[in-house]
Amino acid sequence: EYYLTDTVKVLNDENFKIGGWLLEDTDDIKAVNDRVQLSEVTKIMQKRINQKHMYAGVTIIDPDNTYIEDSVVIGIDTVIYPNTYLEVGTVIGSQCTIGPNTRIINSLVKNNVTIDSSKIIESAIDDGTNVGPFAYLRPGSNLGKNVKIGDFVEVKKSTIGDNSKSSHLSYIGDAEVGKNVNIGCGVVFVNYDGKSKHKTIVGDGAFVGSNSNLVAPVTIEEGGYVAAGSTITDNVKTGDLAIARARQVNKEGKGKNRF
Repeated sequence: EYYLTDTVKVLNDENFKIGGWLLEDTDDIKAVNDRVQLSEVTKIMQKRINQKHMYAGVTIIDPDNTYIEDSVVIGIDTVIYPNTYLEVGTVIGSQCTIGPNTRIINSLVKNNVTIDSSKIIESAIDDGTNVGPFAYLRPGSNLGKNVKIGDFVEVKKSTIGDNSKSSHLSYIGDAEVGKNVNIGCGVVFVNYDGKSKHKTIVGDGAFVGSNSNLVAPVTIEEGGYVAAGSTITDNVKTGDLAIARARQVNKEGKGKNRF
């Protein structure tokens, strides 16, 4: 732009038509020559985007610390808490609570969803579902209605049906989980054998007890019950109880002087 003003004289000397344009906001022509100036114009766009959503009925608690890309869509009466990043392609429904400390990338979040301190990538979350805190939805995750994905739960390329829950400390990978399923604390869907990924299927109304391993490929049929601490390698039929752990043995007096 050092030579921009010279162009008026050059064009005039060449008998081109010269005109003027009145700007409503001089910020529209701010220069960007370095990373400092880039951060300045980014801040301007951040303010404009956030104000657009607030005028449309979205509550942004701290606009200076909320980052929304221009293509993002947010429904009315949704509340966005600080340190939230909503990135390209993301659609948020109405009456949601998002954040704080949340990043959502190219994902669909429907109505009445709560996401707290979590990361969501290329996933879909249906109405009334709660995610977090500290949950991670990797690409290809699809959560049904009224699902609970709690703290330190990771979901990858899996479908979880309505009213199912995994409240804490679990990994659900390459799985199809039905409706009204309970996945206990510390459950691992063992999907990788060192060469290939395999699928786990958990039917409607099944119960997977805490600290269990489901070694894929494996199916827990409708209403199947996996006892806590089990490592499941065979299918569990409808309504069956699966226990796959060594029986406890107490050695009398052997606990003395152990530490």
